[in-house]
Amino acid sequence: MTEETGTSGEPSTDSSRVVLVTGGTRGIGGACARWFLDQGDRVAITSRTGVLGPEWTQSDPGDDRFLNLTCDMTHAEQVEAMFSLVEEAWGPVEVLVANAGITRDTLVLRMSEDAWSDVIETNLTAVFRVAKRAMTKMLRQRRGRIIVMSSVGAFLGSAGQANYAAAKAGLVGMARAMAREVASRSITVNVVAPGLVNTEMLHALPDEQLAQFQAQVPLGRLAEPEEIAATVGFLASPGAAYITGAVLAVDGGLAMGL
Repeated sequence: MTEETGTSGEPSTDSSRVVLVTGGTRGIGGACARWFLDQGDRVAITSRTGVLGPEWTQSDPGDDRFLNLTCDMTHAEQVEAMFSLVEEAWGPVEVLVANAGITRDTLVLRMSEDAWSDVIETNLTAVFRVAKRAMTKMLRQRRGRIIVMSSVGAFLGSAGQANYAAAKAGLVGMARAMAREVASRSITVNVVAPGLVNTEMLHALPDEQLAQFQAQVPLGRLAEPEEIAATVGFLASPGAAYITGAVLAVDGGLAMGL
């Protein structure tokens, strides 16, 4: 795309943006993808399997504004191939939502080296890899939005999630360092930290444990994926042009700004 940009880093002409959502086949990622599609953007989603979740059944766009790509982001060559496909179809990625992640929960004394390294590699290192690749073209365009999906677990330190909490906390420091590095090119980098969200991952917990967690939320309920997506959409909007290096908790008051 060749539009001139203003001080906000937004294109000066109305056009759909190129958006990449990692882990976009279901849950929070799926809700984010649908939010951008509803705005008229061109949206590519990635996952390791390419299998769309049940929430897509009635809303799979199936048009030239949607790409469903298979990519294991722990492999650099797959990341490069994925970006090349998006760029060949539409041009450089202008909005990156780094959402993909995994859990391997267990107490530290039972946690294997693989359980630690798999989560760090997928939830932290892979985000570095994807953000770095997206930035190379954003820097040339002198605009871009990067939204990184952390978690309230980065601040609460839930038992059994040392690997997950470490990765999600690491994303905050990484995003803020990146934000300083690219701010002069009108690229913003921000973090969203969801709390308890009504997704398949959460409902894999035992009912008793889920009820205990929900009771700790001041608003007294789970978040819906669409509520997280709305926050992501705001950070990608013109109204957030002066926000960078921020952490927005969408947690019903669970962490109270920690």
